[in-house]
Amino acid sequence: MPSSVTALGQGRSSGPRMASSACCCCPAAVQRRLPILAWLPSYSLQWLKMDFIAGLSVGLTAIPQALAYAEVAGLPPQYGLYSAFMGCFVYFFLGTSRDVTLGPTAIMSLLVSFYTFHEPAYAVLLAFLSGCIQLAMGVLHLGFLLDFISCPVINGFTSAATVTIGFGQIKNLLGLQSIPRQFFLQVYHTFLRIAETRVGDAILGLVCMLLLLVLKLMRDHMPPVHPEMPLRVRFSHGLVWSATTARNALVVSFAALVAYSFEVTGYQPFILTGETAEGLPPVRTPPFSVTTANGTISFTEMVQDMGAGLAVVPLVGLLESIAVAKAFASQNNYRIDANQELLAIGLTNVLGSFVSSYPVTGSFGRTAVNAQSGVCTPAGGLVTGVLVLLSLDYLTSLFYYIPKSALAAVIIMAVAPLFDTKIFRTLWRVKRLDLLPLCVTFLLCFWEVQYGILAGALVSLLMLLHSAARPRDQGVRGAGSGPAAGQRPVLPRHGGSAGGDPKPGPGSLPATLPGPGVYPCLQHRLHRGAGAWRAPPGLPEAGRRPGLREPAGPCSPCPAVR
Repeated sequence: MPSSVTALGQGRSSGPRMASSACCCCPAAVQRRLPILAWLPSYSLQWLKMDFIAGLSVGLTAIPQALAYAEVAGLPPQYGLYSAFMGCFVYFFLGTSRDVTLGPTAIMSLLVSFYTFHEPAYAVLLAFLSGCIQLAMGVLHLGFLLDFISCPVINGFTSAATVTIGFGQIKNLLGLQSIPRQFFLQVYHTFLRIAETRVGDAILGLVCMLLLLVLKLMRDHMPPVHPEMPLRVRFSHGLVWSATTARNALVVSFAALVAYSFEVTGYQPFILTGETAEGLPPVRTPPFSVTTANGTISFTEMVQDMGAGLAVVPLVGLLESIAVAKAFASQNNYRIDANQELLAIGLTNVLGSFVSSYPVTGSFGRTAVNAQSGVCTPAGGLVTGVLVLLSLDYLTSLFYYIPKSALAAVIIMAVAPLFDTKIFRTLWRVKRLDLLPLCVTFLLCFWEVQYGILAGALVSLLMLLHSAARPRDQGVRGAGSGPAAGQRPVLPRHGGSAGGDPKPGPGSLPATLPGPGVYPCLQHRLHRGAGAWRAPPGLPEAGRRPGLREPAGPCSPCPAVR
């Protein structure tokens, strides 16, 4: 990759940063606030080609996902598309990662359904207020607050959200109607009315899930292509790659074609998406009041109704987006500016609210497609945004024939990887006590999301205070006795030894790891954005955790961001 692209988003030393802060209008400060100025002068036709391919691939993924996520949010399908394009344009100017794509995600859509009562006016206002909060955090450099949400809490919340989202689509997969949205009532009524399953929806939904799974496995097991391969082999490879990358669009199009074929015959065995508002969204200010049959709901009352959502939605949005950006920056060997990312996502939500968007954040799935497609700069997002706008202007009449069971299959297959079973085994082997905040968060999130996150964070904090009040002064054990289950080994500082007086270096680590959850992702917390983690040079083999290996590559994000 050319050096100017590799350098996109790389962090600067503290000296220049301090100097630039003294002069907000100097070129370095302007370039830091407008990262496009760093790579645009070196833009080439080769980059344009790669960005176009990546943007097209992401767009074909984003359109069916946006329609599906609007269903999760409890909003009409066009609101998913309204939310899918503004982030592409804002991030083109303000983003510090070439890979990240902003738009609706499964978890953010679930939170919107919790706090907006399935009312579009509330969802749009929530986007505006969340963006204002995120912008303020970026200006005040408050991104460090996210570090207090530990990895077990994130995993517990993500796993509960995965179960809630996935089970919430069973009704659409089976063609059941009039099922409540509250989770426990939803489970009860789904099993109560299982006999009312529509055979057509169930068969189509299962076929779509099977097709998505097969295409994903093909994509994951494709052999690499080499320049010395014959042209027909490379062409076939590219054709299969394109089909498997755009699998959501292909499967949804297949289902719509099947539904249209039945419509022509006069018999429709599927529940369809139905009418979707045609044309581009109107540009207007967010609704600061709502008129209903019972009167007018004022801005103050709307804010009171959303309650804790004004804290949970912006924080979870920032957590998702920055974790995605850091993961792919580490993987592709460049750095991102976390505070600049806060500004980008905050401005996206503020401006998006003027085109009827609900809150958005960084999407791990579409970002992975972007990176695998060979994107070179954030310009790939322009292609995605234009594709979404074209679909709004010209294709909305075709969305009528998309079966809801096909969209349910897309959602279920998208959220299934979020449920990470490995974390339970890892915590059981490394520190069993960290299973407590994970389980507390997981169980309480089925009741209320804010209570689950708050309770998990409080449990983690209490465990941290307990370990700080009773510190353990342990040396690294000898080869014959590794650390006991649930204990954290003492790590020597860089350049030091296990038993002598260590010399703190520029990358020195604390003598002992703090209590539970202080490092949400240990690998990239040790060396932020500096690539793959490696054990400190002075750490002997006896000090390594038994049964755990050093990661061979860069850290992967916590499951909450996938």
